Amino acid sequence: MTTPDLPAPDLVLDCVGRPCPVPVLELARALLALPAGTVVEVVSDDPAALVDIPAFCRLRGHAHLGARPAPVGSGLLVRSVGPPTGVSREDS
Repeated sequence: MTTPDLPAPDLVLDCVGRPCPVPVLELARALLALPAGTVVEVVSDDPAALVDIPAFCRLRGHAHLGARPAPVGSGLLVRSVGPPTGVSREDS
C-alpha cells in the first residue's frame, strides 16, 4: 500500500541489503524500547518486507501506516502500540 500522506518517522531503520527475516527482527527489537505512538520507518529492498512487516503488525497489534518509495526499495511505516506488558529491553 502506498499512501502520500504518511507521517514523518521518529526513527528510521536502514535494512537495505538485509534479507528476510532481518527487517522484521530489527523492527521487533526497536519496538521493545519505544513508547506507544512512535512512528518507525523500515527501509528495505527485500520484497518480502512488503508482506512481512504488515503481517507482523497485525500479529502484534502495531499499526502499519503504509509504504512509500525510498531511494532504494521501500519505506514501511509502523506506529508502535508500545512494548508488550511486562517486557523490557533487558528481557530481550
